[in-house]
Amino acid sequence: MKKLLLTGLLSMTLMGGVGLLQAAPDLEANTPVITAIKTSMQTRHAQLQSYYGSGAIGLTQDGYIAVKDASAVPLSQRGGLAGLVKDENSDRARLYKEIAAANGHPEWQGEIQSTFAGRWIDKAQAGWFYQKEGAWVKK
Repeated sequence: MKKLLLTGLLSMTLMGGVGLLQAAPDLEANTPVITAIKTSMQTRHAQLQSYYGSGAIGLTQDGYIAVKDASAVPLSQRGGLAGLVKDENSDRARLYKEIAAANGHPEWQGEIQSTFAGRWIDKAQAGWFYQKEGAWVKK
């Protein structure tokens, strides 16, 4: 009986009936669109680094960045910073969507976003801020 049940479950899994072993997203998936997004983000990162360091911006717990302390930036530069943050968040949203699509599972976008959020916080430099349970924390 046990053997029959296992054989049946294995057959259903192989035919796609039951996803007992669901594949994990390939976070390193690469397409021309993903490459372009990553290149854009890498170029922008050089501009954002000093803002991370000054505490003006930080990493959010949902995989984006946000202005944490606008007063850390001269008034004349705040508009530029807002544009950088907007562009970065737009690219991050596109990155999550494109990686999910490259995996053939658009429904994985939320899981991919959550994974990247944790990765970026883990890789943040000492002194940068990130959100934890809604509060800003200095790494």
